[in-house]
Amino acid sequence: MQMDERKQKILKAIVQDYIATAEPVGSRTISKKFELGVSPATIRNEMADLEELGFIEQPHTSAGRVPSDLGYRYYVENLMDPFDLDEERKRMINQELAKRLDEIQEVIEYTGKLVSQITNLTSLVLKPQTRECTLKKLYFLPYEDGKAIMVTVKDNGMVENSIVDIGTDTTPEELQILANIYNEKLSGSKASDLKKGLLNELYRELARKRRIIDGMLTILERMFDQKSGDNTERVYLDGTLNMLNQPEFKDINKVKTLFSIFEENRKLQELLAPKDKGEGLNITIGSENPDLAFKDCSIISATYNINGKQIGTIGVLGPTRMDYRKAISIVDYMTKSLTDMLTNRYRNQKT
Repeated sequence: MQMDERKQKILKAIVQDYIATAEPVGSRTISKKFELGVSPATIRNEMADLEELGFIEQPHTSAGRVPSDLGYRYYVENLMDPFDLDEERKRMINQELAKRLDEIQEVIEYTGKLVSQITNLTSLVLKPQTRECTLKKLYFLPYEDGKAIMVTVKDNGMVENSIVDIGTDTTPEELQILANIYNEKLSGSKASDLKKGLLNELYRELARKRRIIDGMLTILERMFDQKSGDNTERVYLDGTLNMLNQPEFKDINKVKTLFSIFEENRKLQELLAPKDKGEGLNITIGSENPDLAFKDCSIISATYNINGKQIGTIGVLGPTRMDYRKAISIVDYMTKSLTDMLTNRYRNQKT
């Protein structure tokens, strides 16, 4: 049995109507709403074939049918019409991101918030991998007696600030000595590689300045202890309550299960893990997801990068009945826009 053009039109009609209404679709509904040029009896016969092929299924004893995961997959890959964002929406997105571009962490988190607001779904943001970033520069800013702000700049443009204890006897000149040594010896090193041998290297450089050596080494020890605790990538969510607006999640037990998994960072990372190492959109539908708790959900995600280097992922999670056209368009545009902005910022910093 082949998937001919008529079956494709009927499957497309079933998917579109079910996405819009969340109600099982019958032959009479298709006949009334969609001008397919065939009778309800013919539609019923074709629906029986589609069910046999596994593209639709009957959830209850009613005559209506709903798309299966296979049906959604076929729709996304073969039948879905493109969804074009209007220019006004694009301008709004670009303006909102540009306002926050000076702080990379903020602009990335806000991108997730915008995705959630526009799609009315739950957004997931995998932020840059701090451990694998290389360090370009370290410097200190005065803060208050006995404390300074330590600023580290990564090769992906990320800037991190932390307040460190420097002791009341440490002068700005001595802090500058430490920063100079650090930048000369360690610029371009990965954070994950810095611990080994670093303190011995700095000890030799500072050996003639014994008064500050203890304080300086304590600062750096604490810095790397903080980094080692930051090795796990974090997934940030926005719009989790949007799940409650979906008919599929009126079952409180189902919602509890989902919300409990939202607290498990590792499982969220698995949801966002790309099927391959290439760029582009990743779409997982229902049972394709690694965790059975998400068998009624679909995830659409895409990576963003800086100057060609992949640094994170942004996606949306919703029911398998989600509006794929809109969600795919939004995620695709947002990640590409974020990539362009971050790359331009990185290149401007280099010049």
